[in-house]
Amino acid sequence: MPSDSYEVRICNSCGLRYPLTDAHAFGTRCPACMGETRVILRRQLVIEPAHDLPDSSTHKVAKTVRNSREERQKSMVVLLDNICSAWNVASILRSADGFGFEHAYCCGITSTPENEAVTKTSLGAEDSVTWSYHKDAVRLVKGLKKEGWKVYALEEDERAVKIRKEGGGKQRSVLIVGNEVTGVDPELLDLCDAIFFIPMRGEKKSFNVAIAFGIAAFALK
Repeated sequence: MPSDSYEVRICNSCGLRYPLTDAHAFGTRCPACMGETRVILRRQLVIEPAHDLPDSSTHKVAKTVRNSREERQKSMVVLLDNICSAWNVASILRSADGFGFEHAYCCGITSTPENEAVTKTSLGAEDSVTWSYHKDAVRLVKGLKKEGWKVYALEEDERAVKIRKEGGGKQRSVLIVGNEVTGVDPELLDLCDAIFFIPMRGEKKSFNVAIAFGIAAFALK
């Protein structure tokens, strides 16, 4: 596969949907069950200088157990689409708690709070923000939209508009943040009610995903 592109694959055995770059440790095998996978779509990468790229090593997905605390009425939740870094996951959970997000959907190869590397940094945020694990974020979002949820994503895209507050405080809405290298799954973007970007004043094109989530959460809440 060319170094300037990536694939979105889905596992024929377990249904895991995840992005694959040429440096992926598992090759074309599923990182969850090592089963055969197939290509769903291909996209070009926006490449920045190599020394500035975040760590793209994957963390093996653990079998999830839903947080036992009763879920509160959800007004805004976050969806983590194939976030590789356990530190980024933990940082997003802490920010989600601070901004009053009610739930975190961990999707694809996103590490969950069952990973000790997440809980070391989240410092208990996983106890105040309920979470669940889902192999296929596209299927999940399609279901949420049928239930009346508004879906927003944070991504560089030709359809993106400057981040702004959307809807009322009681409106059920999902904010999607994506993979550190490949971004949000293109099919997820097609399902969104709005796509937002954060204006950049320096030379870089984007913030670290955990920092970006904090900025977007503040703007939306």
